Amino acid sequence: MHPPERPIFEAFPALRGRLPWVALGEWPTPVQPLAPALRAIAPHAEAWVKRDDLSSPVYGGNKVRTLEVLFAEALEAGARRVWSTGAFGTNHGTAALLHAPRVGLRAGLVLFPQPRSACAAENLRVMLAAEDAEVQLLPHWSALPGAMGWVRLRRRAERPFVMVPGGATPRGALGYVSAALELALQVAEGALPAPRKLFLGVGSTCTTAGLLLGLRLAARRGIGFLAPPEVVAVRVTPWPVTAAWRIAALARRASELLHRLSGDPRALVDEATLRAGLRVDGGELGRGYGHPTRRGREAIRRFGALEGLTLDTTYSGKAAAGMLRALRAGLREPALFWSTKSTAPLPAVGDAPPPQALARAWLAGAPRRDAAGARS
Repeated sequence: MHPPERPIFEAFPALRGRLPWVALGEWPTPVQPLAPALRAIAPHAEAWVKRDDLSSPVYGGNKVRTLEVLFAEALEAGARRVWSTGAFGTNHGTAALLHAPRVGLRAGLVLFPQPRSACAAENLRVMLAAEDAEVQLLPHWSALPGAMGWVRLRRRAERPFVMVPGGATPRGALGYVSAALELALQVAEGALPAPRKLFLGVGSTCTTAGLLLGLRLAARRGIGFLAPPEVVAVRVTPWPVTAAWRIAALARRASELLHRLSGDPRALVDEATLRAGLRVDGGELGRGYGHPTRRGREAIRRFGALEGLTLDTTYSGKAAAGMLRALRAGLREPALFWSTKSTAPLPAVGDAPPPQALARAWLAGAPRRDAAGARS
């Protein structure tokens, strides 16, 4: 499989022919000044946004980069159906469902309930309405490991490729190693100043781990950065899922995989070094995953002043709230917000109730839109 042009192959040429990759997204995603939208609260802020929400008109957001690697791995293994796992409103599952047919794969989903929100309900309706997808609904997240084993056993004729929530594997994280190198090239080309802090939401940890490693590798090679920016990962899921040691460990495992595939010793970064460049911010989690917060809603409103930038209350709104809090506290260094939630329109689906009783009951209590008029 001939890989598409991605910065990771420029930095590590020996990966060509050894790391399969498919083309799903439109890269590089743009960077835009965010400061004008925040002038009322931080007049001296030097703030920018990386628009990964625009990564694909099919379905954008951060999951597209991960799926470019994981779909290629599935195809190499001879899989015919890729299975996503996660909560009812999973962005990873929605992205996989919509992108899988583009590379000749079918989609399967194993889903468990989460707090109700408009955005989660929109995603779930799209997943349930897909004609060629298999959907299994679980009563609780604790049933997920057994359900994943059941899929591997009972669907083995299809050679199922079962992805962990968020695609959080070392190979999946390489998608965001390449994203970090993409950002470094944009800095080197003068598209934005080198940020000293990078803010994003951390849920399944894959995006954060890939950026953490990729930014370190870019600085090591002198691409864009003299020193990597601090990655400020704003929790949207609780500890221990988003513990700093888990993120750094995944980044280190991705580093080891990159070294094995490329043979380049410069790919190796030890866990202590990686962890030193990471700060996990738990100040915006609120009542937990999927529960909106007042500060998150305010961030959605303020960031929405930038045309086309629509955040959600589960992920990106909380991450944006973390950045706003830092700016209010006096942050003057250049800062970057990584926009991870797709802003591409979802496919239209009808309002007919789904056949699954669990889904009907959950959707019956879900809002269409939050009070701010944005996805919740």
